[in-house]
Amino acid sequence: MALRGRHFLVGWLLFLLGVLAWVTARNTASHVLAGQLAERRLERSAKEAERAELLRRIREAQSLAVLGSRAEALGLQIPPDSQVIILQQALPEVR
Repeated sequence: MALRGRHFLVGWLLFLLGVLAWVTARNTASHVLAGQLAERRLERSAKEAERAELLRRIREAQSLAVLGSRAEALGLQIPPDSQVIILQQALPEVR
């Protein structure tokens, strides 16, 4: 039985419908993926801001002003710049 015009037209319409459904599904998936990417970028920027804040707090805690006040509170003295302190580790004896 030879394909008549209407069968040929139905075949092409089904093919076109399949292609359009595939394009729509792909487009929807790309929008979902773009939304997830935007969320990850926001999370990353929040984590970078948190890291910068922690690094700032570490630098502040290591500053001479903070360490000096804590040392004075413990009764320690900060040596003057001209004083040299040499720390040596005892070397093991060689036999």
